[in-house]
Amino acid sequence: MSITPGRIVGIVVGAIAILGIGVYGPAMLLGPLPAPSVHIDGDAVAASDAGAGAITLPDTGASAIAVLDADGAPATLAVAGDPATVPIGGAVKLVTVLATLESLPLPPEGGGPAISIGPADYTGYLEYVADDARTLAVLPGESWTERDVVRAVLLASSNNHADTLVRWAFGGVGPYVEAANVWLAENGFTETRVADATGLSGDNVGTAEELTRLGGLVMADPRLAALFAAGGAPSVAGERNVPDVVSHLGDEGVRALARSYTDQAGVSFVFTTEVAGADAEQPHRLVGGMSLMPDYDALDGAVRTAVESSALSAVPTEVITAGTAYASVESAWGDRAKLIASVSRTDASWGNAGGEASVTVEPFTTAPAGRDVGRVSIATASGEIASPLELTDEIHDPGPLWRLANPAALIGAFFADQQG
Repeated sequence: MSITPGRIVGIVVGAIAILGIGVYGPAMLLGPLPAPSVHIDGDAVAASDAGAGAITLPDTGASAIAVLDADGAPATLAVAGDPATVPIGGAVKLVTVLATLESLPLPPEGGGPAISIGPADYTGYLEYVADDARTLAVLPGESWTERDVVRAVLLASSNNHADTLVRWAFGGVGPYVEAANVWLAENGFTETRVADATGLSGDNVGTAEELTRLGGLVMADPRLAALFAAGGAPSVAGERNVPDVVSHLGDEGVRALARSYTDQAGVSFVFTTEVAGADAEQPHRLVGGMSLMPDYDALDGAVRTAVESSALSAVPTEVITAGTAYASVESAWGDRAKLIASVSRTDASWGNAGGEASVTVEPFTTAPAGRDVGRVSIATASGEIASPLELTDEIHDPGPLWRLANPAALIGAFFADQQG
């Protein structure tokens, strides 16, 4: 039997049809589905107006207060008064110690290396006595441990010991000033500058906000934190008695980290305290910084008000409420579901409105109701808080008929899957 042209065409068309069906069908039935589209609820993620009372700081001078996160990093809660660079007085001694301990840290146990009191140290002591500046007595030939010198600088605010420390660590006050300003820049202090180790010069400047950062670094060092917790009484065998002259308002739960008066800076004060949190076993650790305060009456009232208002602002507020819909999803075949927070989260408001929520949704195509497919997070002063997002309804497979009737959607999903 001869094969006519028409028969050849029929065979070819039939072969193409059979081949097409054999390829098209499995490709459509087994290929990946397109992911549902996600729609964020603008009202739900918008910043909240809820919040406890604001933290109160004085308009006089320059003030700031911050809360330390789990890693000891401060987050600024409030700033008041002069926001610019101002003289910071004896708070400079925090830089003196922190910059020294960067390369010559205190040992885990004991007093550390011996520091000899030389002629320059004794002469400096006599000069500070004549100037009626804070000192702690020394004699030529004495030997002080590094720990005792640090305690004298921080607890006794001893100017002669500040100079002794930097002579030992840097070779002199001049080299220390250069190194300390480099240390400040490397640690992100853009406004704080030092001109000496004591804080007596009016050229020692910074902002109240950066004073809280210095306080945060002190509290983040467990050895320094323990030193301030112990106060002036010896806590290590052989330790010297050092008067805790910076201590102030201790009976009101305040631990002073630096306290001084100079003509240029007025009363300067760096302190730390705790206020209750949502978890009774984990209170919030605060650090505050104040400078240019006119007198101690003004300082004491400002600190009390700051601490009391901070405690009120720390009252837990529900930031994320379980069941709140933050987004919705819709599949190409018409299934719809909301994405709701599965747990409630609370945090201190610190007098501020809640931040804008951030929503992330992991890629998926089908999922049962109740499955976690995303996350909502909100940045707060205490750190980020978050909740999983779960589906309210099932996103099911559309079935073979939809797959076969919508090749464009599946081909697009295939190429998206390859690129992913």
